[in-house]
Formats: sequence, C-alpha cells, structure tokens
Amino acid sequence: MTAFARRARSTAGRMHPELSLVSYTLLGHLEESGGCRATDLASHYGLDKSTVSRQVSALERSGLIERRLAPDDHRVQLLHLTPAGDEILAQVTRSRRSAFRERLADWPEADLVRFAAYLERYNAGASSS
Repeated sequence: MTAFARRARSTAGRMHPELSLVSYTLLGHLEESGGCRATDLASHYGLDKSTVSRQVSALERSGLIERRLAPDDHRVQLLHLTPAGDEILAQVTRSRRSAFRERLADWPEADLVRFAAYLERYNAGASSS
C-alpha cells in the first residue's frame, strides 16, 4: 500500500505539473459533489482545516476553483470548479486513465476482474469506518 501511495504521488506531477495529487483529489471531490465548503473537504478527507485552506488558496490563485454564495444561505461560501478547473481535471483524468490502461494492458482478464473486486471491497470498507 505504501508503494502504491508513493507511486500515485510521484506520477501526479507528471500528469500535470501544476496539480499535486492532493489538488487533483480535491478538484475531483468538488466535481463529484457539485461544490462544497472548505470545512466539508477537511472533514471528508480527515485533514486539518489549515491544510485545506492552503490548498484551496492555491487552487483559487491558479484560477481552478472559485467561491460562490450558497443558494440557500448567503452566509455560506461554496467552492466550485471554474471552467479552467474542469478542463485541467478532465486532462489529468484522461492521462491517469491512459497510464492505468497502459500499466494493466498485459494483465489477463481474470486478474483485472479480481483486482477490481478487491479494490471495490477495500474502498467499501474504508467508507464504512
């Protein structure tokens, strides 16, 4: 697992030089959730609020996310992807998928099915704890 995490971190910079693995993960969550508060990001990933704040500030400065008032409570600011954020996330996602396809190209179908099932099982266990 440590080797897997190290590989993910090391390849993140090759996918897009401006986007760390953490930034990519946060952008992905914002896309999936349709926008959320910075505190929601911190809670979801179990990160310190100051860590998320630094990441959010960097993403804002890069023009990848923006703050919008929540429609139901104008005291709350929600983070959303900008069009530039959508595009970079899509580029990196395409690159990551291509890299995975290449890395797994010579795996037998049965191994891929088992691997996918194990990942699903592992991720399901993580979400329930």
